[in-house]
Amino acid sequence: MSSYSIILLGTQMAVGGAQKLLLEQALWFRSRGHKVIAVFFYDRDNLHEKWKKTYPFEIYNLEAFDKKAGGLRSLPRLLNGLLKLWRIFKQGKFDAIITFTHDSNVLGLSLAWLAGIRSRVGTHLGEIRGMSKWRDNVHTFLVNRGVIQKLVASSARTRSNAIEVGIEPQRITTIYNAIMPFDVSHIDRETVRKRIALKKDDVFFVAVGRLVYEKGHEFLVEAMSIVAKEEPHAIAGICGAGPLHDQLQTQIERLGLQDKVKLLGQWDEISELLAASDVFVLPSRWEGLPMALLEGMMAGLPVIAARVEGVEEVVQPGEHGLLVPLESPVELAQAILQLLRSPAYRQRLGRAAKERVLSSYTTDRMCEAYLQVIEQGLSGEKAQIAGSGKGQG
Repeated sequence: MSSYSIILLGTQMAVGGAQKLLLEQALWFRSRGHKVIAVFFYDRDNLHEKWKKTYPFEIYNLEAFDKKAGGLRSLPRLLNGLLKLWRIFKQGKFDAIITFTHDSNVLGLSLAWLAGIRSRVGTHLGEIRGMSKWRDNVHTFLVNRGVIQKLVASSARTRSNAIEVGIEPQRITTIYNAIMPFDVSHIDRETVRKRIALKKDDVFFVAVGRLVYEKGHEFLVEAMSIVAKEEPHAIAGICGAGPLHDQLQTQIERLGLQDKVKLLGQWDEISELLAASDVFVLPSRWEGLPMALLEGMMAGLPVIAARVEGVEEVVQPGEHGLLVPLESPVELAQAILQLLRSPAYRQRLGRAAKERVLSSYTTDRMCEAYLQVIEQGLSGEKAQIAGSGKGQG
């Protein structure tokens, strides 16, 4: 097997799905004998020092964005960050680059093309709402002209979304997001439940994700106001941090749900929280193929999820969990009540959910597919940068 030098580039150091995907891919490539480094444009959550101690590969913070300044006032820092990235490209003599966000696709792969990195792989991990038309057009142009040599979509739905904005289908390949398998059987479930102040008979419904608009956590809170009237043993927990914390807390207090919905903050060991849970809930407005969903399933939890993008491609209703319409707290409440009242059904769904991940959504399968894309780029599939732009991607 050939050994490659690979750079993995993300936008921000933060606790999130794209970052987890980047870091787990870096671990996998390194374990297979490839040289890897991880680079981020800025450190949003002050994680750089922690990650440098945690991971066995180099991690760079380009410091290319000023969180306090924003906008045009960050332009000098961005230019300085791009200069740092250029130096990394030229000094590292990389064979390939994988980028993990829209911005890192555009900025990083354009610079990588200029630096002569032969295999350039961008990703499309989910719908990006609120993206300005000109930014979308620039991204589409760079893919269709081969600067972004191949675009990886995280699900069939995200592939369709990319085609809808004008990206040529032959330049897109679908590689589903995946996770490293883990086992929660060794975790003391009852000890963790005591930390969360759960009673023995409580049935715990957990959601994991940043407290932001797209995650739709307010629908879970509203659903719990319906559930609480019928079933006192239903408890919901929302794990994550973000700008909507106070808004969600106010909603919880307004509905009198302080004992029924817990804002758990950020957990370093998500597997512990999942071991203490009974059902995984994903009430999002939109997603790609969420890593948190796969982790919940890997922990053997049945799923209640909104019918968003890649979720429908993973979760078969009645086999791995239940799917509900978007933004529908009433139907979400009905699904919660259904699983709460059926322990045997929960267990059967959870076992099938775990098998689903192990059979189709492991890091091994995902990274082998990424490696094939890298090798295609290195083997001479060079897109025509000028002219018709119809060359292979």
